Amino acid sequence: MSQDGDMLAIAERLHAELAEARDHLEAVRIAEALLFASAEPLPEDEIAQRLPAGIDIERVMNELVRSYAGRGVNCRCIAGKWAFRTAEDLGHVLEREVQEPRKLSRAAMETLAIIAYHQPVTRAEIEEIRGVSTSKGTLDTLIEAGWARLRGRRRTPGRPVTYGTTPAFLDHFGLEQISDLPGLEELKGAGFIEGRIPPGMSIPSPSDDETLHEDEDPLDDSDLFMPLPIEGEDGAAADADTDADEDPEADDAEDDDPDPPTMRHR
Repeated sequence: MSQDGDMLAIAERLHAELAEARDHLEAVRIAEALLFASAEPLPEDEIAQRLPAGIDIERVMNELVRSYAGRGVNCRCIAGKWAFRTAEDLGHVLEREVQEPRKLSRAAMETLAIIAYHQPVTRAEIEEIRGVSTSKGTLDTLIEAGWARLRGRRRTPGRPVTYGTTPAFLDHFGLEQISDLPGLEELKGAGFIEGRIPPGMSIPSPSDDETLHEDEDPLDDSDLFMPLPIEGEDGAAADADTDADEDPEADDAEDDDPDPPTMRHR
């Protein structure tokens, strides 16, 4: 009788394990379908809401990552959201098909890098780091591309607008989080920094936390619809900036870069 009881317990356990395995497989299929059908990356909790009760969402997403590893399309977590993305090593194959003639100037790339590493940062602070004036058209281009955003206003005279990056920035450059940006040693190893590094030179630890800092005020509704004021500049400087905005070649002239990076949509 004891032997019959043991066999029954084993059978029940196997039945439960098979049911769990079927539920897990079905959850993986549902999550896969949701990501495939969505035009935007999906938060993990939103995916979990569509799955059967009691499913381990972390296990499901890990299974998708494992299943798509090494394939032409990978399941990736981007800025805390999940999406299918083309495998990085195949980017060069598709680049010729999706490349657009519009190019991002070196000035825009420098400005974007400063925003990414120093956010929240004002236009005056960007100019101080670059050592040259920054055309408002450059910032407008980055905002239009969806890579930079208006964060708030600095609690200083003039209340200048502060800028930060967006989830679209992480998505475009293949970063899971802003802290994945290369540090000083990585940049030097990749050849972006040559020669001896000046004593005391460092790269800040970037953070794109949406919470406003103590020295920031939230944006007013009018900030989203009115042209941004030119902070801390006199009329002559404002006129010079306006001329630079109207002449896109003026912004590129300072770059001295015959072939700057190209803006691409993935």
